[in-house]
Amino acid sequence: MMPAGPLMIEHRLIERMVRLMQGELRNIEETEKVDVFFIDTAVDFLRTYADRCHHGKEEDILFRDLAKKKLDLEHKRTMDELLEEHIFARQNVGALHNARLSYSKGDLSAADEIGKRLRALTDLYPKHIKKEDKRFFVPCMSYFSKEERDAMLEEFFEFDRKMIHDKYKAVVERTEKDRKLG
Repeated sequence: MMPAGPLMIEHRLIERMVRLMQGELRNIEETEKVDVFFIDTAVDFLRTYADRCHHGKEEDILFRDLAKKKLDLEHKRTMDELLEEHIFARQNVGALHNARLSYSKGDLSAADEIGKRLRALTDLYPKHIKKEDKRFFVPCMSYFSKEERDAMLEEFFEFDRKMIHDKYKAVVERTEKDRKLG
């Protein structure tokens, strides 16, 4: 398997969450009510799985290694676009989380902001995934030797093994800090 394989498999799960987010967006537009539990679930998924796990492997491993190669202009431009889209996604997830907090505190007008952020994310991800799957991942594998691809794949697996421990260590540390402040 090439390193593009696990990344493309991860895309299938992200696409499933995007479909759920589209459903919640339709629900908000029809009822003007927000399922805050779903928004919490979506934010956690986007922050942990889509961003930390998936984008983490892309940025911390694949893009890092591609930056050491002499990329053709199209691949370099696409990589830069992908990084910008990751930033855009992070900003929108943060704004979605903040709007959800406002909504939960009784600001029902925050439903509009939640809808706006869901729309931005559900518009972004299908195009982003298509760009990576169809125009970037597979062609970029040719920049690497078989040994480099194998090493990258192993680094992906190690990244995944460590990620869950890093996430929950941060959860405990944040909770300890909050408890001391409270």
